Amino acid sequence: MHSLTIIQPDDWHLHLRDQNQMASVVNDTAQQFARAIIMPNLTPPIVSCSQAEDYRKRIMAAVNTPSFNPLMTLYLTDNTSPDEVKAASESAVIYAAKLYPAGATTNSDAGVTHIDNITSVLAAMQHYDLPLLVHGEATGDEFDVFDREKVFIDNTLVKIRKSFPELRIVFEHITTKDAVDFVISENESIAATITPHHLLINRNALFKGGINPHHYCLPIAKREIHRLALIQAATSASTRFFAGTDSAPHAQSAKQSACGCAGIYSAHAAIELYAEAFEQAGDFSHFESFMSLNGPAFYLLPANSRQVTLQKQSWIVPEKLTYGDETLVPFMAGKELKWKLKI
Repeated sequence: MHSLTIIQPDDWHLHLRDQNQMASVVNDTAQQFARAIIMPNLTPPIVSCSQAEDYRKRIMAAVNTPSFNPLMTLYLTDNTSPDEVKAASESAVIYAAKLYPAGATTNSDAGVTHIDNITSVLAAMQHYDLPLLVHGEATGDEFDVFDREKVFIDNTLVKIRKSFPELRIVFEHITTKDAVDFVISENESIAATITPHHLLINRNALFKGGINPHHYCLPIAKREIHRLALIQAATSASTRFFAGTDSAPHAQSAKQSACGCAGIYSAHAAIELYAEAFEQAGDFSHFESFMSLNGPAFYLLPANSRQVTLQKQSWIVPEKLTYGDETLVPFMAGKELKWKLKI
């Protein structure tokens, strides 16, 4: 197979940051994807409809592709009100709300400290059919970093599902066989996004040749058995797994430092990276469904009308990219990819 044409995909989980940093990365996504779910974990976070609308205006001012449609989200806190949920459900630009357990990942300190604190909000989201996007990791030093996804499922997600069985939930950037099995065991109101990096690397990549901060993300990459479970889910006929890159830019100085910020930047070659994973699996049968159909269906949106074409063409990922006034190191920097998006 020398080329592959599919319906234009969407990115169902994307970090853009803000201001000049956002302006330097947003067009990597806009030239590939028609739409993207925009994460709200800025500093300060996007907690209101008015903030989301203003953030969207800043994004569109920086985009070179006017047809690109950023789908905005709200950041849930212990103080989010059901009235804000109602307003979000009536908004023309807000499509979901995001649950960050406080302290779970980048800019999550303002997140929810306990699920019981947002019971009324979750009830409102179920009532108004506003999807809940979940960063599914338990927090606390008592939990091993490699077990936090499973602990979150057992301690929190099961409880949410029992209390709000009709609430549409996207289990974001899943990393374990436990998460795959959980989604499959549930009904049609829960789905999951899978990133290209979790399809392509396991936790060994963090330590190959020394500590590699550019392979550090949260949720952290897991054992090979879990990567294989993600590959099986992504390439399967299930309609409840779809593409969400979790592309998360950080300056090179912030990654290669004592901070070692969590996040992998993949927007520069997102569709090509997914194609790389499917090629390694040897099965493109459900590539278009995973990339272009399953996500819109879950969000109750039409699939895109435009098509895009990937060509079998080897190319080398740049070592560095511009990031505001600094640089960032993209995923697979300096490595060869076998597919190239025709733009």
